[in-house]
Amino acid sequence: MTTKQLVKKITRLIFEKKGSEVKVIELMAVSTIADYFILCSADSDTQVRAIADNIDKSLRDEGIKLWHKEGTTALQWVLLDYVDVVIHVFQKDRRTYYNLEKLWGDAPIMEIEDTPTKVRAVKSKAEKTDEKSAKVSAVKQKTEKPKAKSKVVKAKGEPPKDSAVKTKTKKVETEGANG
Repeated sequence: MTTKQLVKKITRLIFEKKGSEVKVIELMAVSTIADYFILCSADSDTQVRAIADNIDKSLRDEGIKLWHKEGTTALQWVLLDYVDVVIHVFQKDRRTYYNLEKLWGDAPIMEIEDTPTKVRAVKSKAEKTDEKSAKVSAVKQKTEKPKAKSKVVKAKGEPPKDSAVKTKTKKVETEGANG
């Protein structure tokens, strides 16, 4: 993996954990400390840990070893050193205080923005509820048994009153025989 590919991978890993204000400082022309610094901000110590751990674990799984790590106790500013690339994960107030962008102001600085990999439409709760109601009523209509029709049953030995009743009576008797 090239250094530029590593930088891209690390920025993607930062965005996975909702890191913000991601900047890449290209140090090759101004210093031998590293080729790149990657800076990002987090809202809490929990998020600082999540970002740092995500980077460390993902790169370790790919066989990329961490050379040095600092700041995991206080979680105000965690530094992950991969020799060519050094990552700084700051809580917002610490980042403002140390202002590394100004310190390395003579180096090219690139601001990186998160680009969504998948875009999907999200329905509101009201739309989901309306959809569920429509599905439920459609299922009910399919599964409900038709209401039984009232049948005219002729008592044995009783003569039919008119021809219409006689036809119905015969039909009921036929239905009864067939089941």
